[in-house]
Amino acid sequence: MGNQPSIQEIQGFYDVVSPLYRDLWAGHIHHGYYPSGRETKEEATEGLIQFLADASSLKPGAKVLDVGCGIGGTSIWLSQNFGCKVTGITISPAQRKMAEEAASSLDRKPEFLLMDANRMTLTGTFDAVWTVEVLAHLGDHLSFFRKCHALLNPGGRICIAAWLKADNLTAREEAEIIRPIEEGMFCALSTSEKYLKLLDESRFKLVRFEDISPRVKQTWDIGLKIIRDKAVWAFAARHGMEFLRHLRGFRRMKRGFEEKKFVYGILIAEKIRPPLDLISSD
Repeated sequence: MGNQPSIQEIQGFYDVVSPLYRDLWAGHIHHGYYPSGRETKEEATEGLIQFLADASSLKPGAKVLDVGCGIGGTSIWLSQNFGCKVTGITISPAQRKMAEEAASSLDRKPEFLLMDANRMTLTGTFDAVWTVEVLAHLGDHLSFFRKCHALLNPGGRICIAAWLKADNLTAREEAEIIRPIEEGMFCALSTSEKYLKLLDESRFKLVRFEDISPRVKQTWDIGLKIIRDKAVWAFAARHGMEFLRHLRGFRRMKRGFEEKKFVYGILIAEKIRPPLDLISSD
């Protein structure tokens, strides 16, 4: 795994880029799900939420923690379409403001909190923890999974959509594909094997693991078309080299998918019992 970006770097990046993403992706800043390939980007981004809700057997009315809620699109969708009571957390003040504005006219509003997912200080419990395209931005994954375990009701599930790198990459593949993605997307990529191991150590039972790369990779065909607009590059140029690297990272993401070096995986796991070090001995 590459060097983990600092919290300040990630926060600053999303504070600046989120308004642009909102305009480009119509309220959602995650991959789209393209089972037929004919979906619009709006249909696809909402389709990913529906797919994950179905895959995790999310129940109507569930209490959901949306970790890395971004500009609120998923939290609002789950609230409006599943009747969920949603708490969304984001590290970005700009994202929180946009999320609250997006939900301002709704009768059923998610709660949006400014909070670092590495140091969650929530109280209460949830039926589901939703974490989409977030893990690669976090530091201590074992600590995060254990905190999620503590926040879940018995039988509660964690729903993960994760950016992953393929197993057994060569040094050249790491340097040419993975590292530019990490630098451009302010993340550090790991493998599914590592996450599966940590979930097991955190006393989760795996319900489902699936590589859905073929059904989401079209996101980057659309992304590359969008960034042909000179205004997008002008925006990046005004905000420094890190944002230019971000746009160049789009091409590496597309290449990573095409060469099967970058993987988009879903992991659904169910809380089964407390971690061993939290069980008191008699």
